[in-house]
Amino acid sequence: MPNLITTLGHKSPAELGMILPHEHIFVDLRTWDTPGYAQAEVEDVIQLMAPEIAKAREVGVTAIVECSTIGVGRRVDIDLAVSKATNLPIVIPTGIYREPWVPDWAHAASEAKLAEWMLSELQGEIEGSGVQAGWIKLSAGDQGLTACESKILRAAATAGRETNAIIGSHTIQGRVVRDQLNLIEKMGYAPDRFIWIHTQKEQDFNLHLEMARRGAWLEYDTIGDNDEGDLQNILRLLDAGLGDQLLLSHDRGWYDPALPGGGIPKPYTYLSDQFLPKLRAEGVDEGTIRQLTQDNPYRAFAR
Repeated sequence: MPNLITTLGHKSPAELGMILPHEHIFVDLRTWDTPGYAQAEVEDVIQLMAPEIAKAREVGVTAIVECSTIGVGRRVDIDLAVSKATNLPIVIPTGIYREPWVPDWAHAASEAKLAEWMLSELQGEIEGSGVQAGWIKLSAGDQGLTACESKILRAAATAGRETNAIIGSHTIQGRVVRDQLNLIEKMGYAPDRFIWIHTQKEQDFNLHLEMARRGAWLEYDTIGDNDEGDLQNILRLLDAGLGDQLLLSHDRGWYDPALPGGGIPKPYTYLSDQFLPKLRAEGVDEGTIRQLTQDNPYRAFAR
């Protein structure tokens, strides 16, 4: 039976409720060669983020998917410490962000070596932490895939095909998602194991429909930024019978070491407190709410 692979071990559906599929505990959006990049004291992160996680738990959140990967400050040791301090399971990614955040070692590595590295984290542990990666997080440039980003995506398709790990990609342009799906299909990897992260950023709704009908997951993950637009599109997808491919989240948190004291975190509670009541007011039933907030994220990330 598939399980969610988290910082607190493997979790079954019976152990979980609401899962937020796109959030951050710790992130650094500076490039990897910036002085102080991804540096912070673990206790400082716990002090800032534990209250936000406590608030999330109060509204029913039972697990969070961490989306900070290589290139944007992945710190699995910090995620693990926060997870243990709050008793909240966190799903950690392997994978690499887009250029110019791709580190030199990844530019130099072959496709085979990148796939081997991802497999080592998906099947073993990340950086000696004892934490197994649960999924693969990538990105693509707004103008299209670069040669390096394509190499990373092909490596991810190889690793994902062997482990059934889902690939999620921060991709703003729908036409670039089309190119990504074409590439992974050629690698023998199914589109239904691919998440289009930040789908809501694409203004052409026909591209949302196109990618969903090819099998990809659509992730509306800045809930709280544009409720009117998100509500309209979500209702259209439900009407089209595509609700079982839809993920909802905030893209919030987080401790940022580039800011004094880690910055001011944004709460993980808007979806529960504000947005779900709006869906209910539009006639969305409780079974569909459960599907969107519990069943779908579990099916997407479990393996």
